Amino acid sequence: MEQIDRLNSKIINKVELERLLARLRFLGKKIVFTNGCFDIIHRGHIEYLMKAYELGDLLFIGLNSDSSVRKLKGEGRPVQDQEARARILASMFFVDYIVIFDEETPYNLIKIVQPDILVKGGDYEIKAIVGNDIVTKKGGRVLTIPFVQGYSTSSIINKMDNK
Repeated sequence: MEQIDRLNSKIINKVELERLLARLRFLGKKIVFTNGCFDIIHRGHIEYLMKAYELGDLLFIGLNSDSSVRKLKGEGRPVQDQEARARILASMFFVDYIVIFDEETPYNLIKIVQPDILVKGGDYEIKAIVGNDIVTKKGGRVLTIPFVQGYSTSSIINKMDNK
């Protein structure tokens, strides 16, 4: 398999996801799930995703679609389209699968994935994390990972705007 094919095979749709999850559950794999826009990848994203990966056997990312990002962040966002964002994430050795979702939250995707561990950034309160109810009901864990101070997509955009 060529490297580009390996990269592309990490970006899956919901039908492929359901088949894959059945196989992984059969094998007893511990699934970690996180989600986000991941518009301009920076050091904070890298460290966050690496720490999330270390919590289980496989890291799944729910990636907000372009329309979803616009609803959340406003016009002019995302800076990079969903295909570019998905490919950048897929190029990381610690990211196993990416699924693009159109809703404002990944709640329906989390219902499908049923992760063992749900992870978000340290700015979230655990009880307020979307999907917390799904994961804890099945005996999974919901965790937060502290931010790397000074690194965010918004701060990068603000720095560029102020030049």
